[in-house]
Amino acid sequence: MVMTMDVRLLRIDSRLLHGQVTTNWAKTLHVNRILVVSDRVARDLIRKTLIVQAAPLGIRANVITVEKMIRLYHDPRFDVLKPMILVEDPVDAKSVVEGGIKIDSINIGAISFDNTRVMVTDTIAVNAADVEAFKWFHDRGIRLDVRKVSNDSSKNLWKSLSEKGLV
Repeated sequence: MVMTMDVRLLRIDSRLLHGQVTTNWAKTLHVNRILVVSDRVARDLIRKTLIVQAAPLGIRANVITVEKMIRLYHDPRFDVLKPMILVEDPVDAKSVVEGGIKIDSINIGAISFDNTRVMVTDTIAVNAADVEAFKWFHDRGIRLDVRKVSNDSSKNLWKSLSEKGLV
């Protein structure tokens, strides 16, 4: 039987690793690694260093590219990992799942507003590429779970996107 790493959470949050993630999700999900998956951050030594230093006590954080995440997931030597995967945007999340990483829901924390995005909820702003990625997840039956922390009530992002006329 082929084993793969046990991905405990795939979370989209433009802030990546921050207090709520470290204190709540990591403990609730009993993760043993936090994997920040971003080609942009992996090339940015300052951001990479700050993220690794922000890891909660007892849990290592690594910053890796999308391609490396896919390689590690399919490598049996990393089956012991029970990671939380953090990405900055829905497009990176889609790339990870297209690479074979199995999930049945995706958690969306916050996506920062900029002049290319429209607000969908009080903490989530999307652009056309984000909407396409969310549609791709929805079409595959992957739940779009909006929660800041694990004990918040779950909201379905698809409903918010529909109400805004974006899908």
